[in-house]
Amino acid sequence: MIHAAFLIPILPLAGFAILFPLGRRLGNPLAGWIATAMVTASFVVTVIVFVALFQHAPAHREFTQSWFTWFGVGRLRVGAGLLVDPLSMTMAAFITGVSSLIHLYSIGYMRHDEQFPKFFTYLNLFVFAMLMLVLADNFVLSFFGWEGVGVCSYFLIAFWFERDDAASAGKKAMIFNRIGDAGFLLALFLIFERTGSFEYTTVFARLGHVGTPSLVAIALLLFLGAVGKSAQIPLFPWLADAMTGPTPVSALIHAATMVTAGVYLMCRINPILHLAPDAAHVIAWVGAVTAFVGATSACAQNDIKKVLAYSTVSQLGYMMLAAGSGAYVAAIFLMLTHAFYKALLFLGSGSVIHAMEEDQDIKNMGGLAKLMPITGITFLIGWFSIAGVPPFSGFWSKGDVLENAWAVTPALWVIGAVSAFLTAYYMGREYFLVFMGERRWTEGRQVAGVHDHGSAAHDGLHPHDPSWHMSLPLVVLATLAALGGFINLPFHPNFVFLERWLDPVVGANLLTTHFSVGQQWLFAVVDAAIALTGVAVAATVWRATAERPALEPRFLFMAWFIDRGEDRLVARTSTALANFTATVVESRVIDGAVNGVASLTRWSGERLRRVQSGYVRNYALGLVAGLVVLVAYVLVRAGS
Repeated sequence: MIHAAFLIPILPLAGFAILFPLGRRLGNPLAGWIATAMVTASFVVTVIVFVALFQHAPAHREFTQSWFTWFGVGRLRVGAGLLVDPLSMTMAAFITGVSSLIHLYSIGYMRHDEQFPKFFTYLNLFVFAMLMLVLADNFVLSFFGWEGVGVCSYFLIAFWFERDDAASAGKKAMIFNRIGDAGFLLALFLIFERTGSFEYTTVFARLGHVGTPSLVAIALLLFLGAVGKSAQIPLFPWLADAMTGPTPVSALIHAATMVTAGVYLMCRINPILHLAPDAAHVIAWVGAVTAFVGATSACAQNDIKKVLAYSTVSQLGYMMLAAGSGAYVAAIFLMLTHAFYKALLFLGSGSVIHAMEEDQDIKNMGGLAKLMPITGITFLIGWFSIAGVPPFSGFWSKGDVLENAWAVTPALWVIGAVSAFLTAYYMGREYFLVFMGERRWTEGRQVAGVHDHGSAAHDGLHPHDPSWHMSLPLVVLATLAALGGFINLPFHPNFVFLERWLDPVVGANLLTTHFSVGQQWLFAVVDAAIALTGVAVAATVWRATAERPALEPRFLFMAWFIDRGEDRLVARTSTALANFTATVVESRVIDGAVNGVASLTRWSGERLRRVQSGYVRNYALGLVAGLVVLVAYVLVRAGS
């Protein structure tokens, strides 16, 4: 059944191929059901291939399915094919599984949107691109998927492009990602120049013949691509602005697709990072700083989705911290659990936004838990999961990252621990302001304006849980968020299922820790204490009030002014340089040189034109005069 792997990306592509020409004719909701069915079918095939791969011995869990030669120039041959191994199948499983739930949720969420078919067309293409990225057997095909998710993110973030903020956010995401993609592209050139191949297995087999400086350069250039795609500092601001897209898009980007691509790439190139420890240390420290900056920024946001956006930045920093530390299993473990609870939190926020008639300001909410019990309970599970409260999934996955960080250097652990406390705190702040306390809204209040579905006026606020299309994914994701940590328990070697599964791919280069059982219990107790302290602080501070200006400083609300600084340092400077080039270099230097040559030619022509009288006798006289001068010159020369 492993040979059926080609269907995993093909099914979402088939959904796109159907909806692109026929989506408008199929209409609402049929177009949504077709898109959901295609992704769900892809998930079913993934499970079948996953089980078939599991039945092989660990040493034989790698299959390459070659399709055709994509292109060839000289000694360069790039094929199109799939690499089926534990890492790629793990990625494919959670991508298709979570995406299926998001598709189902979107049928209810987008039911009133006029562009309903187009939305699902983009979603199917997005999933196809992400699957090609993680299943590709070579760097170039992965880059094809890499660029595909970038383009689809632009389509979906700017889905309501008639809104200026949505159009700007789409362009911003595209530009920030292109900066990172330049690093990926340069890395491809260097990889081929040093190894003569783009296939993962061949490149990794030839690393012994590549010098350390080249390996460091390759690793850092690929990491630059990951910095853009996975929103690491300093290229993270696009991710918060991307909240202008429909909420299911936010869930898809943050949980199942785009932003996890960079983490996957770092885990895929683990043989390179193992031989380039200096590059790995850079990745770990960038991840740690990103985790802290994202967590602190989330503490002062009032937009329900922007809190989650900066939370994703922080969690991605955690994943990069793990990958840079050599804890690749911990990075994938956190990626999996994050997919569950972050998709849950985003879809839960979408339900709240629906109920509040598109108002996204958490300071205008409160008291929704009784009116929206399903959303409230599932959001609570998401909070405890991301906070790392035992025994929810985040406790196990985040604890795994922190334990490995300590093994590298306690400084990394300290940054990670502070970020973990802040995570429990800011998610508690959001939960209490949205679901608990007194209502800061009036039932039946008229709401009008530009919002998540365009511009319209509504009958008023009557919050309630959404339809089953939206509630069922919340319940499923809440279950996964609560229990997902049990796939890799540290108590006994027989319980580390994920580590044993991924061992053929990352085992040889995995960071080895030597903690005793007592030390592991101490880490677990400290992790739990950090999470519970964050929860308790949030409850104490935000349970009875919605205003704590001292805890919401402007520099955190503005995310440390990093976006504004980049705007002034890069964007405005570039604009000024472009204006200078257009008005001075282009107009005066380039155009001046061209126009100067033309003016000189015209001036010379005007002067030479005066010697042209048009009379034949004048020309004959000139010829005779010239002849006389020439004969005189010859005679003088002969006499001397």
